[in-house]
Amino acid sequence: MAKRDAIFPAGRQALYEINRYSAAIRSGDLLFVSGQVGSREDGSAEPDFRKQVELAFDNLANVLKAAGAGFDDIVDVTTFHTDPQVQFETVSAVRSKVFATQPYPNWTAVGVNWLAGFDFEIKVIARLP
Repeated sequence: MAKRDAIFPAGRQALYEINRYSAAIRSGDLLFVSGQVGSREDGSAEPDFRKQVELAFDNLANVLKAAGAGFDDIVDVTTFHTDPQVQFETVSAVRSKVFATQPYPNWTAVGVNWLAGFDFEIKVIARLP
């Protein structure tokens, strides 16, 4: 059985400690990243939706970097949206910048009614280089 190694981005481990979970778990050559939201340094939600989505991707990038990976290593994406019909265009614009070339990762979008004060969350699985 592969060993689980916890991954934390620099400077944000305290936020994960408070909520008692790891930013990501490395198991063999796979990286399972917990849902990332558009939280500011203090953990509060960014109120502007587009900026919240961009910040969620930035926070995801920091977790990937801490594991020695990047967006090109992502194979599976799941996003959670509090109002998918209204938000999808904004999310698509941001993701098009991040995943600009084919092949694109798998993507599942899920509508939810609660994200702890946030309106968007992204979780991924990546294969480590």
